[in-house]
Amino acid sequence: MYFDNYKEYPDAKINPSLLWEFNLADFDFQQMREVVVQRVVERGWPKDWYAALNLYGKEGMTTAIKALPYLNDRDMNFVSVIFEIPLSEMKCYERKRSHPAHWNS
Repeated sequence: MYFDNYKEYPDAKINPSLLWEFNLADFDFQQMREVVVQRVVERGWPKDWYAALNLYGKEGMTTAIKALPYLNDRDMNFVSVIFEIPLSEMKCYERKRSHPAHWNS
């Protein structure tokens, strides 16, 4: 995996600007795992990835990614390759397949 060395960065923190609309003083990172993972996947820098992996582990990240309702094509394919998740196991992929694009889009 690309981020295999995440344990070498135990002090990495998720950038608060990724969660700008939440009060981080009382933010429950475990309960809001899917939100955090989606923000890291869509907009995170490597240190944000390291922080998320340290917080949730590979299995926690994989579970959250599979449950995300939306990712753009680039991010969806990236996490599919990095975490070795078949696209067919990702909710965002299945939703995209069930809602075909309009003929002129």
